[in-house]
Amino acid sequence: MKKIIIAALCGTIAGGLLTTQVAGPLIAQDSTKNASVYEQLDLFGDIFERIRAQYVEEVDSKKLVEAAINGMLTSLDPHSSYLDAKAFDDMNTQTRGEFGGLGIEVTMEEGYIKVVSPMDGTPADKAGIKTGDFITAVNGENVQGLTLDEAVDKMRGPIGSEIVITVVREGVAEPFDVSIIRDTIKLVAVKSRLVGSTGVLRITTFNDQTYPGVEEGIKKLVEEAGGMDKINGFVIDLRNNPGGLLTQAILTSDAFLEEGEIVSTRGRNPGDSSRENATPGDLAQGKPIVVLINGGSASASEIVTGALQDHRRAIVVGTKSFGKGSVQTLIPLKGEGAMRLTTARYYTPSGRSIQSLGVMPDIVVNQPVVDPNATGTETQAAEEATKQRTEASLRGAITNDSMTEDEKKQLEDERARTEEAAKLRDEDYQLAYAVDILRGLNAVAPKP
Repeated sequence: MKKIIIAALCGTIAGGLLTTQVAGPLIAQDSTKNASVYEQLDLFGDIFERIRAQYVEEVDSKKLVEAAINGMLTSLDPHSSYLDAKAFDDMNTQTRGEFGGLGIEVTMEEGYIKVVSPMDGTPADKAGIKTGDFITAVNGENVQGLTLDEAVDKMRGPIGSEIVITVVREGVAEPFDVSIIRDTIKLVAVKSRLVGSTGVLRITTFNDQTYPGVEEGIKKLVEEAGGMDKINGFVIDLRNNPGGLLTQAILTSDAFLEEGEIVSTRGRNPGDSSRENATPGDLAQGKPIVVLINGGSASASEIVTGALQDHRRAIVVGTKSFGKGSVQTLIPLKGEGAMRLTTARYYTPSGRSIQSLGVMPDIVVNQPVVDPNATGTETQAAEEATKQRTEASLRGAITNDSMTEDEKKQLEDERARTEEAAKLRDEDYQLAYAVDILRGLNAVAPKP
């Protein structure tokens, strides 16, 4: 506190020494600015009163003021806005991992609602909503001209109720309607599974459950594999992850880094800037990592990707991320509402900002469109084509005497896992590519 007071006093003294020649113009400029602000506030008050007195219908003064505040905030950038008491409560609920709705993260673009990403397993995801879709109408009502919060509010409703949204999708000639049944969205922040010898961590969002989920997921994978030495690496799947809590992004990055900077944030004032560093300890114990991203990977997921990429801790695979490089602060206000205000930009360890640019993968891999009609005879023919006659299939072939029965069984088990992992290409080509990279790295790694 003393240091702050001393600094302020020094500034006052220095200012006094300079005022002999420039104080007059400075005071005049300051007075002009204040007068201009007061004039604008008087203008606002005049318009407010005229609307209340002369508008064709009686208006709710509270709603009028809230609309004015929201208009002021939304004019700044797409992520600043006013939250009334209900919206503020909904946001707090969402960060805890359970809320009602469709299950999509959205932003505003060209006056329409653009889908950043559908959340795994939610009604929107099951209905086929995709990253990059534009929502132009809700229940037949055009959303153009509405604020983001107003449009989102129209998509809210009782659990079990139906909503029809009109979607415009690139590559589809005409807009089309999608019917969705609202439901309680219970987000499982982290899902884990073993693919061959590769541990896959699917992180869908960054809420209070994320870092504990990463810890638990790795523990589960190690147990399932029979020890960390049986795992060749990890895939961190951040595709269609819209972000969330900055604190959880930092913890998740730290989980795989031993040291160094994770992220820095820089605000308008130097005092608003911060730098977060990793602490010793790597949950993956140095195993190679591949991070999967796409155009639906935004904000907190880009922080994790950027940190691991800059430290060369992970190979990033997929397509360019969304490019949201700003930090929003929730500021509670009178009346139980809050202001969501963009207060800083964040930067990756190398000092780069991904704002509007996104994170570029080290290896670009597009997800091919699967032909849903390629079933039945075509699929069977493709499977038959992969089956080959081998020496072992020949009658009377001599046996292999270089391996014991246990070694043969181990080899066959490994081959079975490899073939099972290869089947993943039909289901998820990008994930299969990531798994293949880790298999390749393991194949050329020095043996202990």
